[in-house]
Amino acid sequence: MPTYSPPRDSFLLRSLAHLPLLVLALAVLTTARPALAAGVSDQIRCLALTIYYEARGEPKVGKIAVGHVVMNRVRDAKFPNDVCAVVRQGGERPRFRCQFSWWCDGRSDTPHERAAWRVSRVLAQKIFWGFSADPTGGALWYHATYVKPTWRRAYQRGPTVGRHTFYRRASGIILASQRALSLGVRSN
Repeated sequence: MPTYSPPRDSFLLRSLAHLPLLVLALAVLTTARPALAAGVSDQIRCLALTIYYEARGEPKVGKIAVGHVVMNRVRDAKFPNDVCAVVRQGGERPRFRCQFSWWCDGRSDTPHERAAWRVSRVLAQKIFWGFSADPTGGALWYHATYVKPTWRRAYQRGPTVGRHTFYRRASGIILASQRALSLGVRSN
């Protein structure tokens, strides 16, 4: 009698492959420094919310790209060095807009689509802990392909992933065209 074998390349199997490392990291943080573990948990939640609200309808690589923009900013000296601070940046004064539109759109920040929220949380953990490659090549900004913000001219255009176009600083460009092509990303 034939037996069922799940596809080897399924998203769930790939996600579960990193689970032991994530559990170990959380266990170490929780037992060693409870306050740090709570802070990490909050940061991963902020990252997951950004992926959920900014890229919920995107393919997996599009969700990963949005998450990496947040983490690229955390590592950049010109942005806050905390995920939640990066996500909440902007909107403090009426003239300036939020960096991530979901943060100040006036709507509830409670995810309602369970499956999409679950995927966003898994991807946020992978991105936060460094278990995913950056398909943007170090991008710090992005916008939806159906808008043309004036700020885009100040930066080097990077790849288009799904319905988002990504940008890097004009100097010190990291070219990731080979990596982008292997992920199915169009470079412009």
